[in-house]
Amino acid sequence: MAMPITLLHKPLRATLVVGLQTVLITGLSYYLGEIFTAVFHGSSAQIGGLWSALSGLIVLQSTIRETLKSSLLRLIGTFIGALICAIYLWLFGFSIIGMALCAGLTMSICYLLNIFEYARLAAVTVVIIAVISVRTPDISPFLNSFLRFCEAVIGVGICIACVYGLRPLVWQRG
Repeated sequence: MAMPITLLHKPLRATLVVGLQTVLITGLSYYLGEIFTAVFHGSSAQIGGLWSALSGLIVLQSTIRETLKSSLLRLIGTFIGALICAIYLWLFGFSIIGMALCAGLTMSICYLLNIFEYARLAAVTVVIIAVISVRTPDISPFLNSFLRFCEAVIGVGICIACVYGLRPLVWQRG
């Protein structure tokens, strides 16, 4: 006898909460990231909103514990990538080879620290910072890196606030 295919594997309430978390994380992170970045460097403000929203969405996990762990590792990786890229750009300026070397060094350091799961995002941080330095050469490498790290903190913070804030909706009986 054939078993019926079940398409819905999660409770409706939890599914709706995840959708609401995603809406809030995306909207609030983008908005606050763009406003924050505009204070320091208006021409990369939209990238600031984008980076904040992506950071918040990337760390959202199925449990609070996993979200917190993901958030911490995301920020450590982002810090490593931002610092390496800032130092490189300050010393040598942009080059594709330099960007690739910085991404590789960032991945290697994250691997050594046993946070390889977030090494890819740390390397993406390097690429974002390097490309922004070419597109907007008026921004210093350290300000650029500082802004990208702060935008990640904004997105991660909004994600954690949403996960905790909407937690009662998941556990509410009814």
